[in-house]
Amino acid sequence: MASAKRRTAHSKPQEGFFRRLFPRYENTSVDLTFLVMVILLLVFGLVMMFSASYAQGYYREDNSYHYIVRQLVWAVVGLAAMFVFSRMDYHVWRKLAWPLFPVVTAMLILCYFMPPVNDAHRWIFIGGFQFQPSELAKFSLVLLFSHLLVSNEKKLGRFRYGIFPFAVVLGVYAGLIVKEPHLSATILLVVMGGIMLVVGGLPMKWIAAAGGLAAAGVAAIMLVPSLHERAMERITIWQDPASDPLGTGYQILQSLYAIGSGGLMGSGIGNSRQKYLFLPEPQNDYVFSVVCEELGFIGALVVIVLFALFIWRGFTIVIKARDRFGAMLVTGFIAQVGVQAILNMAVVTNTIPSTGISLPFFSYGGTALAILLGEMGIVLSVSRQTTVEKE
Repeated sequence: MASAKRRTAHSKPQEGFFRRLFPRYENTSVDLTFLVMVILLLVFGLVMMFSASYAQGYYREDNSYHYIVRQLVWAVVGLAAMFVFSRMDYHVWRKLAWPLFPVVTAMLILCYFMPPVNDAHRWIFIGGFQFQPSELAKFSLVLLFSHLLVSNEKKLGRFRYGIFPFAVVLGVYAGLIVKEPHLSATILLVVMGGIMLVVGGLPMKWIAAAGGLAAAGVAAIMLVPSLHERAMERITIWQDPASDPLGTGYQILQSLYAIGSGGLMGSGIGNSRQKYLFLPEPQNDYVFSVVCEELGFIGALVVIVLFALFIWRGFTIVIKARDRFGAMLVTGFIAQVGVQAILNMAVVTNTIPSTGISLPFFSYGGTALAILLGEMGIVLSVSRQTTVEKE
């Protein structure tokens, strides 16, 4: 009897914790429009990634399905995470904001002790598993900025609360990532952080100060000889890719050939020529070039419209969020996808210098896709609890 009573006594707190973590929602649902946008982008992205990757898979791995099988596995993992996170109370992530910071920092440092890939230390290798901590840094940044903007809401006008903690967090992450080197991820983190601070109501004096710090950081980076040379080389090639058609200008030239040959309607799914070992990494950073070649201007426009609708619906959830923390979480995650998509499309069309940035939902990268879908689950959780508040 005594043991039975102990089990009963212990089961109640556990049940209470589970209920708090996964609240029961009656007559509520997630934002279906946003969910449809996510599923459409995911399915469209998987189809185009397979089309762009099978030639590379056959050449490198003797298996045309090498990339798509791995991407599908991670997509299933990500969808499972999205479902679970959409059912969770998103406030639990606030408790993990600071504990995750030293973990991600340690992982970014560990990258420097890993073998380089194309002269960059961006990955952690454990057995046959490959992980890029900068993807987790994006997630961690959103959590921390959301937590700080809520905790310091009434004290943002003071330097100690309005600029210092944000500068420390962003400085640690950006400083470690830019040295890998991974300039595109650094730019993305800075822009994401800036958008969150503006939406979060940071006083204009601190926004101007943050802009000054960012400019000073860029100037400091340019003083590092290796980074300066790399940046200047990319700017030169951006201005005239044909100046080195078989070297540093090769990739962007092949991308432009792919986009130009697509015309209005494209050559049809699966009919790209550039993906047959002409365009480097067509399954990754340059998958949008294959989209343009196979689906033409119309297909590229459809992709752009899908991302635009995704962003619009995301910020609709921000406006309707029941509390500040939920609004800031969604702001950060939507900004991440939107800015990353814009930068990728700008790079492959040579609108901006090459930065090596992937296209969300489309580019190959299992852990990045799984984390992204998990983030979408949190957005859906915010939209679900918005419905609860309205009722």
